Amino acid sequence: MFFSASGEARQRSGAVAAAPAAAASAERRRGSGFGLFAVADFRRLWLIGLIVFAVRWLEMIVIGVFVYRETGSAFDVAMMTMLRMLPMAMFGALIGTFAERIERRTALIAVLLSMFATSLSLAVLAYAGHLAVWHLAVASFVNGIAWAADNPVRRVMIGDSVGADSMGAAMSIDVGANNASRMLGPTIGGLLLAGAGISGAFTASVACYLVALAAAFRLSRRSTVAAAAGGSVLARLIEGLMLVRRDRRLIGILTITVIYNVFGWPFTSMIPVIGQDSLQLGPSGIGVLASMDGIGAFCGAVAIAVLARPRHYARLYIGGVLSYQLLVIAFALMPHAVPAGGALLFTGLSSAGFSIMQATLVYLSAPIEMRSRIYGVLSVCIGVGPVGFLHLGLLAELIGAPAATIVTALEGLLAMALTWRWWRVLLRPV
Repeated sequence: MFFSASGEARQRSGAVAAAPAAAASAERRRGSGFGLFAVADFRRLWLIGLIVFAVRWLEMIVIGVFVYRETGSAFDVAMMTMLRMLPMAMFGALIGTFAERIERRTALIAVLLSMFATSLSLAVLAYAGHLAVWHLAVASFVNGIAWAADNPVRRVMIGDSVGADSMGAAMSIDVGANNASRMLGPTIGGLLLAGAGISGAFTASVACYLVALAAAFRLSRRSTVAAAAGGSVLARLIEGLMLVRRDRRLIGILTITVIYNVFGWPFTSMIPVIGQDSLQLGPSGIGVLASMDGIGAFCGAVAIAVLARPRHYARLYIGGVLSYQLLVIAFALMPHAVPAGGALLFTGLSSAGFSIMQATLVYLSAPIEMRSRIYGVLSVCIGVGPVGFLHLGLLAELIGAPAATIVTALEGLLAMALTWRWWRVLLRPV
């Protein structure tokens, strides 16, 4: 496993203190791969993730096309995704700390209700003919707050439901759901935008959230609330940050997370721009193009769920980021839709290793009693993405979307080289 000796001791001490009922079912849960669907709460949490991910990608492609049509600005398109990520940097650590003081099933239901209300409001405004770009900006920020809660709430619940031994397989399946949604969401969003307009797209979002809420209400596992233990929220937050500072593996994991989210993932905001301007595609074509990344990532997630072992985790994590940056450059250089889609297919394969192992390595490295807090710190590192979106958006205004995408990917490769001293520890056997 990829956690320190002290972290391993904490894991063992926590396992000794685990409830007898959990110990009795541990053997059934310990299997890898798709046998985890035998755990009812895992199935429900997986379904909730699939729905939320699909709606997120659907809305991102719909909002991107709508905003670009309204403003003609690649910068404005990038800002919509930036606003969706900004709350992670602003509130991620606090949300992770608060998550320890709130029963997680209740917190998850509250998160889903907030996203449902946001999409319902946008649908009503669209049907009334009053939807404006600033409405979408506000909604993106609000939904970003809910997004920041996913790691410290839903993904910690997944780990608790299947056990630490099955966390790698569980994250493969969960990230597979995310990647499947990247196939479905953009394609459905593009088709809905072309056929039913933006009002139809947000109506579909509302219906999806209702299904997710129904699954959340059926969750049976309740978490222990740690409100009385460990002092104030600020003290617990500082404690989590100090742990990260002392743990070299956590530093390495989070360093790579920052690089990917500043120099890698922001390129997805340029897909609608490159698709329309460089590849001459309409809304449905842009949706299909964007879904290719998800197809590749889904295939990668399935392969990892079946084949990956703990000794592969660090290499999948680091290699995924390096190959992703190279493939982003290839995408930006492609002159036609088919090879561009092929490049996106392989970016998806690369991102699967990064996405799965990011959540898995953090879960395995963090002490049991501090997982929500460390996931909150992870959300902050993901939340620095707005810096990348701002950087890419400004570059796209100056030199065009394809050239800006190439420059940021090259910067990402340079950043990986310059931070070798911090993340090389992940490659050492423990």
